[in-house]
Order: sequence, then structure tokens, then C-alpha cells
Amino acid sequence: MASGSRWGIVLLFMAAYVLSFIDRQILALLIGPIRADLGITDTQFGLLSGLAFSIFYAVLGLPIAGLSDRYARPVIIAAGILVWSIATLGCAFVHSFAMLFVFRIMVGAGEATLAPAVYSYIADIIPRPKLGWAMSVFSLGSFIGSGLAFMLGGSILSLTVGQPDLNVFGAVIHPWQLCFAIVGLPGIVLSAIIFLWVREPVQAGGRALTRKGASMSVAMQYLWQNRALFVPHILGYTFIAMTLFSLLGWMPAVLMRVHGMSPRIVGFAFGGIAMVCGVSGVLTSGRLVDTLTQRGHKGAPMITGAIGALGVVLPMAIIGFAQATPVILICLAVAFYFASFPMPPSTFVQQVAVPQEMRARLSAVLLFFNAMGGLAGGAFLIGFLNDHVFHSPMAVGTSLCLVAIGSSSLGALLLLASRKPFERLMAQSRHRT
Repeated sequence: MASGSRWGIVLLFMAAYVLSFIDRQILALLIGPIRADLGITDTQFGLLSGLAFSIFYAVLGLPIAGLSDRYARPVIIAAGILVWSIATLGCAFVHSFAMLFVFRIMVGAGEATLAPAVYSYIADIIPRPKLGWAMSVFSLGSFIGSGLAFMLGGSILSLTVGQPDLNVFGAVIHPWQLCFAIVGLPGIVLSAIIFLWVREPVQAGGRALTRKGASMSVAMQYLWQNRALFVPHILGYTFIAMTLFSLLGWMPAVLMRVHGMSPRIVGFAFGGIAMVCGVSGVLTSGRLVDTLTQRGHKGAPMITGAIGALGVVLPMAIIGFAQATPVILICLAVAFYFASFPMPPSTFVQQVAVPQEMRARLSAVLLFFNAMGGLAGGAFLIGFLNDHVFHSPMAVGTSLCLVAIGSSSLGALLLLASRKPFERLMAQSRHRT
């Protein structure tokens, strides 16, 4: 496969990641009208943005990863994109908490196909010296997608505010529901493009790359044999994911409720920060992993991830006390820059420390914990603190800062604990080869 084709596929997968995060994160900016129209609490909204998405995203990721280790990954990816796009369209027609919860479950089910299959595919087509950079490029999609979700959502809400509801085939559509309809359509097109254009990689002689997927029991046995690395690695990135997902899910509410910003301003300000600072952090992180590795720092992924986690603490502490909006936005930009650091080193470790035949399965294990602990746990915890500890929706800033600072600090400590086991495993791998 030519270098240009390889990187073209990486960019295409990044586009899929963009759409997945648009469909995932559009909900955060719509918290006001959704709470008003459906009559839900912060705890219920936390369940919608966290648990509903995570249930099938986490659980289905494990069997889907097994398929990705054995069968054509582009077909699996294309099918997943189609499912989550149709489910996002379905969110435009809901009129109750239960209906929205079900469609968010389906969005998570579709998105469960993407990351394990893509990580495994990229590791098969990109040389190891450039793997950190390739993972960074793919990871850009999460922040570009999040930024576009907030920008599009803010723009649509500002254009439709005060407009009457629509009647589509007898169904009453509120203005906020149009956001789901608009962002769900492009995924159907991208699904067709990936299905028709992307193929499994082949060897130099034109033969298909041999992939013999390991069973889940074999994969789990490998994980247990190397638990000194994988337990702190998985738990560390789960806590760090809690920080990032909490920022994405609840910071719009902080800016709108506590600081009185309109959805349109929040969409462009927060969306711009997510794109610029998130993208910059991911690119910096990927380059740092590759540079430190090339200079002989064997624990480069753990060092890079810990730097990112600790870099979040100070700006989030300032956000917890600051009143001036410019100060809050500056600190938010710094926090987002560092919060994005751990993504490339996490995927780097999954691909270099795991045999090829079980990469997708162990990637799915990490995503399971990230989704259930990082996404669902963080989103629920903030809503619960608002409703049952501080007893005020205006305490959302305090709840967010407590969760972000605590989870980042724990994550950094766990990553540093996994550094030596990672170095030993890499030394053993080089010795065997």
C-alpha cells in the first residue's frame, strides 16, 4: 500500500471520528431546551450523556473487537457509522426521556465499532516510528468533532430560537431536535464511502495480511500475565478520560448557567477551544511520544500522559474560583490542551505492547473501562453532586472542578506506576525478536 493511500485512509477514519463526536457531543449544548421540554433533572441528563451512550458502547465493544481481529474491518466500521447516524436521526423525533435514552443507547452501539477496528487497522498500515503521529491524526477527530458539535448546535439554536415547532409527517419537532437531524445525515454518506473504497491491507506480494484473531480468554490471559502494566494503565486512562468527558459534557452548562453566556456564544467559544487547543494538544502529545521514544526514553507514553493529566489541575482549580469570563476561558483553553495529551500515548501502548492478533480485543477492554468509568461515571457523578450534595444546578462549576482535579491527579499517579512494567515488557519483546 502506497504511503499516500495509507495516510488517506487515516484521514478518512479521522473524518468518521469527527462525525462520531459530533453525534455524541451535540447533546451537551442542548441541556437547557432538553431539560425544559422533557422535564428532566441534572442527574437524568447525566444518565443521557453518560450511561445511555456507554451501555452498548462499552459492552458491544468487546464482541465487536473479536470480529475486528478476524474479519474485514472496513465493513465493520462502515456498518457502525450507519447505525449511529440513523440513531442520531431518531433523536430528532423523541418526546420523552425514555425514548431519548433508547436512541442514545443505539448511538453508543454504533460507535462501539469504530475505535477498536481503526486502532488495529492503523497499526497494520503505519510503520512503528510514525505510529504515534498516526494515532494523533486519528485522535484529532474527537476534538474537531466536539468543536463542530458545539458550533453547529449553537448556530442552529440561535437561528431557531422563538421559531414555532415543525410538523414532520405528523410528528412535532422542537427547534433543538433539528440539531440531531442535521448532524446525523453526513454519516450515512461516509459509511458508503468507507464500504466502497477501503480494503483490508495486503502484503508486498499482493497477498492479504494474515490475521488470526485470538480468543477473548487468550487475550485476557495475556492481560493478566502483564497486569503490572495493564491494570494501572487501564485505570489511569479511565480516570483521565473522566476529566476530558466531564469537560466536554458539563462545561457548556457552567458557561451558560453560571456565567450567563448564550448557547451561540458558548458554541463558538467552547467549540473553538475544543478544536484549537484539543488538536494542538493531541499533535504535541503524539510528537512528544515519538521524539522521546527515538531518544531512548522507554517510558515515553507514560511520561507524556502524566504530563497531560497534571497539566489540567491548576487551570481547573482557577476555574473553580474565578468570576471573570476571560480568565475562565483562558484557563479552559489550557485545561483542554493538556487534557488531550493522554489520547495518543494510550493508543500507542495498546498497539506496541499487545500482539497483533489481540489488539482490537484489548483496545475494547480499555474502551469499556473508559466508557463505563470515565464517560458514564463522570457525567453521572457531576449531576449527582449538583442534585444531591450541593442541591443546586448553579453548583455545576464546583462539581466539575472537583471531579476533574481528583480524576486527573489519580490518573497521573497510576500512569507513572505503569512506566517500569511497560519498559520491562518492551525489553522482553526486543529480546525475543
